[in-house]
Amino acid sequence: MAVSHQWFIQWSSPLVFADINTQYKNVNHFDKRDFNTYSYRNNEHLRSPYIYREQKNLKREKSRYAGVTLWLAMLGLASPQSLPADLDTPPFSTLYKWKYVDFEFPSEGHRMQALSSGKFIPENVLPLGLEIWGSRVWVTIPSWKQGVPATLATVPRSGGVVSPRLVPYPDWSYHRAFISDQDPCSGLTSVFRISIDQCGRLWVLDSGQIDSTDSPKQICPPTIVVFDLSTDTLLARYTIPEKYVLQDSLFSNIIVDSRSPDCSDLHVYITDTWRFGLLVFRERDSEFWRFSHHLFYPDPLASNFTLHGLNFQWSDGIFGLALTPINYYSERILYFHAMSSYREFSVKTSVLRDSSRVNNSVTEFNLVGDSRGLYGQSSASAIDRNGVMFYGLVTRDSIGCWDTKKPYHKSTTGVVATNAETLIFPNDVKVDQEERQSVWVISNKLPMFQNAPLDSNDYNYRIMYADTGDAIRGTICDPNLAPAQIPFFHSGPILK
Repeated sequence: MAVSHQWFIQWSSPLVFADINTQYKNVNHFDKRDFNTYSYRNNEHLRSPYIYREQKNLKREKSRYAGVTLWLAMLGLASPQSLPADLDTPPFSTLYKWKYVDFEFPSEGHRMQALSSGKFIPENVLPLGLEIWGSRVWVTIPSWKQGVPATLATVPRSGGVVSPRLVPYPDWSYHRAFISDQDPCSGLTSVFRISIDQCGRLWVLDSGQIDSTDSPKQICPPTIVVFDLSTDTLLARYTIPEKYVLQDSLFSNIIVDSRSPDCSDLHVYITDTWRFGLLVFRERDSEFWRFSHHLFYPDPLASNFTLHGLNFQWSDGIFGLALTPINYYSERILYFHAMSSYREFSVKTSVLRDSSRVNNSVTEFNLVGDSRGLYGQSSASAIDRNGVMFYGLVTRDSIGCWDTKKPYHKSTTGVVATNAETLIFPNDVKVDQEERQSVWVISNKLPMFQNAPLDSNDYNYRIMYADTGDAIRGTICDPNLAPAQIPFFHSGPILK
């Protein structure tokens, strides 16, 4: 995620952060006694019958020769070099990696036409989000810049090749390269994140915004689009009401919350990262409502990023969302954080699912534990059935972990993987719904991509995965490992 340069210059810090020393003094601390995370309900009933059971210098001047090679490769006149998958990021394995992204066009003629017309500019295509179901992995490709022909695609889960072409989902007719200018909003415009419920439905968050990096244009209303993954057919399209779309809103993350096997009680939570809001959608009656809270704002102290020598400023608000398993009181906690923040926060989903609480819930949003410390900005996060959270540490080239049954301190949070080449900007993190779960990560060098064209001789994008149990075994995040002599509640200074 990132804010356009023009938007960042115009934005001013909210008054709630005018005095940094007091910014958290009126925030409730999350009291675990109100939510018995030590007793997560067995979540077997949540599983669907459809569950799949198979088991350098980054700022250097870019050479024009690389661009020529890339162009020839896209025309089929040169072939990208195939290298074996990475073996140096344990416990993660690399499913795929790309120097640049190509698509499975209907024909080579269509590919050449897209290249010559500017509808496909390979160096402007960056995979951002992912989701996993059955034999496929879904990948989102937002329209950061011009030349993105398709915004949602799939690759096989089985691997077998280094850099597969992406197959537009559900087919080309939904994507801008093939959509008529007469009806530009009939398909998908620019998808940032996606989420799959246990009933095998794909929930797509279409921002409706193109050219987000340079000159954002809202050409279509932000929309939730739902597909049936068993048939790959469109089930529903829900447009976010105009009253909840603020000037410069960017809806960038989505997570589904359902307790019943038939998904009849399903709610959806959506982040407005640029205008600091949390939307709730109830499927039963297609109703939306919006929460606002000062904890959704970016922290000015965490809005300055440095990654591999590249310094940049992002003022991104609420972004990361992760749901705990259901406890014995049929409650779930939603953990959340701003991208430009070192902090984690929480709220009970029973509050979010009650539309009457929009204007009287300020004390229900809680600060969780300690700061992650300097360079502790985090992107996406996800929680497995055992209550272990995984999250991307975007300026540390790392994947962090935390057992949500333990206090949130530096001594109780861990790192499961670090690699200064394969994990440069781990942007999205998901935990699949398999009987034996895996954590999935997509890394994509997003800040470098926004700063200058990436080097097409490097592998710039990766999809990686690890067994969740293997990932945290022997670490402080292992639920079977109890921390010794750790205070249950934080009693020292809040800011570090």
